[in-house]
Amino acid sequence: QVQLVESGGGLVQAGGSLRLSCAASGRTFSRYTMGWFRQAPGKEREFVAAVHWNSISRYYGDSVKGRFTISRDNARSTVYLQMNSLRPEDTALYYCAAGNGGVSRTEKEYEYWGQGTQVTVSS
Repeated sequence: QVQLVESGGGLVQAGGSLRLSCAASGRTFSRYTMGWFRQAPGKEREFVAAVHWNSISRYYGDSVKGRFTISRDNARSTVYLQMNSLRPEDTALYYCAAGNGGVSRTEKEYEYWGQGTQVTVSS
């Protein structure tokens, strides 16, 4: 079992930055692929980024590539999402997720989910 708690969301102006954190509890965090997804009001949940347990493989959604960076600290059981050059369309509830498989953009590959942290970008 893995419990995930996101933090770091908030209100920021367009062009600004935020760093999201996701703290995991459980003994085997270091073996899980970790991902970030987001869901805006009235829209389906969207893949943002994912990182393999060894940090070598990282995937990004097309809309955030070049602006967001995912990283993890296995010693701290934490995964991060550094978000730069934020845009109003980045406004969403951001979820952290953990999965046993390889790096994936697909929600069903992730078994554990956090409650989400809200990010709001004003224009």
